[in-house]
Amino acid sequence: MKPSVVWAIVVCFWGIYCAPATAMRDYIDVVGSSTVYAFSTVVAERFGKSSQFHTPKIESTGSGGGLKLFCQGVGMKFPDIANSSRRIKASEIELCKQNGVNEVIEILIGFDGIVLAQSQSGIDIELTRRELYLALAKRVPNPDGSKTTIDNPYHTWQDITPSLPNIKINVFGPPPTSGTRDAFSELVLDHGCHTFEWLANMSISSNKSSGDHKKTRALKNKQKRLCRMLREDGAYIDAGENDNLVVQKLNANPDALGLLGFSFLDQNRDRIKSANIDGFNPSFRSISSGDYPISRPLYIYVKKAHIGMIPGIEAFIREFVSDKASGESGYLSRKGMIPLPKSQREAVEQRINSLRPDVH
Repeated sequence: MKPSVVWAIVVCFWGIYCAPATAMRDYIDVVGSSTVYAFSTVVAERFGKSSQFHTPKIESTGSGGGLKLFCQGVGMKFPDIANSSRRIKASEIELCKQNGVNEVIEILIGFDGIVLAQSQSGIDIELTRRELYLALAKRVPNPDGSKTTIDNPYHTWQDITPSLPNIKINVFGPPPTSGTRDAFSELVLDHGCHTFEWLANMSISSNKSSGDHKKTRALKNKQKRLCRMLREDGAYIDAGENDNLVVQKLNANPDALGLLGFSFLDQNRDRIKSANIDGFNPSFRSISSGDYPISRPLYIYVKKAHIGMIPGIEAFIREFVSDKASGESGYLSRKGMIPLPKSQREAVEQRINSLRPDVH
């Protein structure tokens, strides 16, 4: 048998090379959040130009879609990094473990706000999270005051509050796989739902004192579904993961609103503006101070097993959290990302230095 054939058998046996040359990947593969995508692509381009490594491949799949791909396994055919505009869920950690992804490094990169954007030519609107819940939830409290819910009866904003514009409720937003949608559900729909005391107290089981935790958990799940389920009658429109498409749709329909990350508002102020939420307008200052009520942390998740396997991963994440990228005057802040306080960013840098997995 020829030596070359013997070598091919040996490396195939060890799982190093059993496919065409493309299986040996020499670039970083990143998937996930459409919000973090906007920042990752900037870092990737600069990294590719300024380092000895190839420019990373970045895909916008949504936070949930990206983490699902990320957690499929370890090896060349699986992503190295997942971008996320929310923290990884327990169910996703379990999926990772089932597929041998046992050590994941969590890196907080900054903050972002969720905005209700509209065309510059649209009527100025100020909304509360209670009004947004009543506008977008599938089932809402019965206006007759009884402690029951009904299919959402509201067709215009004025139907909810007489002082709001008499225009049709029409909101473009992301799909269920999106971290933006997850964060909106938690920060807006849950909050608005809980302004109704009887809904807020739904999860308090009458048998809690007797230790009926199963019933309490079932009631909490029922409450969560009731508060977060979006209406499906056309008032909320799934516009996919492409936020630029939402901007286009808003300009085509000045009466519509769209759920977007603050960075997209910041980059498109010549075309869109934002509604005030609970009395606050989204801005760099209002988000960083915590005044703006719909703000969220942004993360990247790194597969520890791939560090050293795929060239450049450690250098790439160091670039991401460097002062020139993520600092107060960094190039990512100019793209709309709200930077971490200096002490918090230093703690993140220490975590990267140790490469200590946070999720395992």
